[in-house]
Amino acid sequence: MTESGNLASARNEALEVRRLYEILEQRFNGETWSLHELMLGLSNDVGYIGRLILAQDGTWGIDGDSEAELKHKLAETLWWVFVLAERLDIDIDQAFTDTMANIRTGLNGTIARTEPVNPSH
Repeated sequence: MTESGNLASARNEALEVRRLYEILEQRFNGETWSLHELMLGLSNDVGYIGRLILAQDGTWGIDGDSEAELKHKLAETLWWVFVLAERLDIDIDQAFTDTMANIRTGLNGTIARTEPVNPSH
């Protein structure tokens, strides 16, 4: 997702889904999840992604379709990032754009500095 519109659209959809969860949390628990609970949700899903990757490699058995689960958990992890950014009042669209630009600049500089020198014959 390099176009800001694509990221913004995904973020907006994620936040709408979060609002639906909040309705149910309020109804069942009397309050919505705290920042710590949201982070635990993300951590749990990231850990499960590790197991799913092992399942894809054939070194960890799971019931069900590991590829389908992996797609779901990767998408859900992105959802958690949008939710946490919103809760922390971080403009994730801008943060993503700025971070990718900084990483790209650093990588391009390293590539330029480490270009192989052709020995003279």
